[in-house]
Amino acid sequence: MAVQTLSDTALRAAARQQAVDLFEQARRLGADGVGISRESYGASESACLELLADWARARGLRVEQDEFANLLFSLPGAPAAAPVVCGSHVDSVPQGGNFDGLAGVVAGLLCLQRQHEEGAAPPHPLVVLAMRGEESAWFGKAYMGSSAILGRLSADDLALRNLRSGRTLKEAMAAAGADVARIEAGHRAAWVDGVRAYLELHIEQGPLMVARKWPTAVVSGIRGNLRHNVVRCIGEPGHSGAVPRWLRKDAVLAAADLLMRLDEHWRVLLERGNDLVVTAGVIGTDPAEHAVSRIPGRVDFSFEVRSESTETLEGFYRIFQMECEAVARQRGVRFEFDRRIESAPATMDPALVGTLLDTAGRIGLPVEKIASGAGHDAALFANAGIASAMIFVRNEHGSHNPREAMDIDDFMDGVELLYQALGRIA
Repeated sequence: MAVQTLSDTALRAAARQQAVDLFEQARRLGADGVGISRESYGASESACLELLADWARARGLRVEQDEFANLLFSLPGAPAAAPVVCGSHVDSVPQGGNFDGLAGVVAGLLCLQRQHEEGAAPPHPLVVLAMRGEESAWFGKAYMGSSAILGRLSADDLALRNLRSGRTLKEAMAAAGADVARIEAGHRAAWVDGVRAYLELHIEQGPLMVARKWPTAVVSGIRGNLRHNVVRCIGEPGHSGAVPRWLRKDAVLAAADLLMRLDEHWRVLLERGNDLVVTAGVIGTDPAEHAVSRIPGRVDFSFEVRSESTETLEGFYRIFQMECEAVARQRGVRFEFDRRIESAPATMDPALVGTLLDTAGRIGLPVEKIASGAGHDAALFANAGIASAMIFVRNEHGSHNPREAMDIDDFMDGVELLYQALGRIA
């Protein structure tokens, strides 16, 4: 028997238009003149959550805020059985795109509304989760919302400061309505115990699906990462014309030397078949003192390494430390490090992955698996012992980019895959 899908009815056109309208309203709320800025635990993130809550209430759905200021959407009168949770985050990077995170929440809401219209009463009710604070661009740490939900935000995490405003994460979360006392005590969100499964739809953040012409794909695993937001190389300032090369302690050349050494290690490890990406996304001398005629005495840069393998992450971090020591000796500089921040790799639940792949085949979508180089909240739920899986939707121009260009028809294919899979999981 053929699977009855949304594409067989006029409902797809109506749902498609609702998605277009929601995305456009969210875009207007978060527009910053270049792209979209929805600040973690900030006013723009709150405005987006309020938009989603108003939309859901207008359609008869139940809306609740948990103790950590995330929103939960469900069917009115749903049983108190172990739920299947579906959702994502609503914040963005500064001057980012409109679909990173938000697409997963909108997808969940469309599925929930469809269940409501069809009078569905699944034994494991669907709960849609709109999370705060996934992006690391604001406080230097990713997964803040999901970490709070799972009781895994530390005092050091709460002391992190917004890289633009200087406000601490604790202050920002409290202002957004989170119970920071419960967070500090390590309490999990009340609703998370007993969750049957966690599903997340997300745009792909790289170019593979566009190149392969896949509208949708199923995620097999998520890379973890190790990072320092600030590594400081300290040398000795001097006059650019008066100090010969052999007496210089040039911080910029030392940092450049270090990064080129790391790039060579990266190349070799890739040739040996390791999964690895290395990035120094922030680098600069002190603007209060840098000058064309001055040998730089200090340079700050970030360091991040990602891999699906914890062993590879730790191995490359040891290489990083070793090369810092070698460069320091050879160039007469020293390196200082802020707190090491880490996120563990995660493997998606094989049974859920199998269900998604089988469902995709049944409804005529490409049956493809892909690893996620970017991090997602699903990694935290998976590593907390909750069966988790992800659907990727094709997206032009990558992510963390104001030119994100997810095609709405690809999105609706992803929504359909999610809806049909939810019925089979329940």
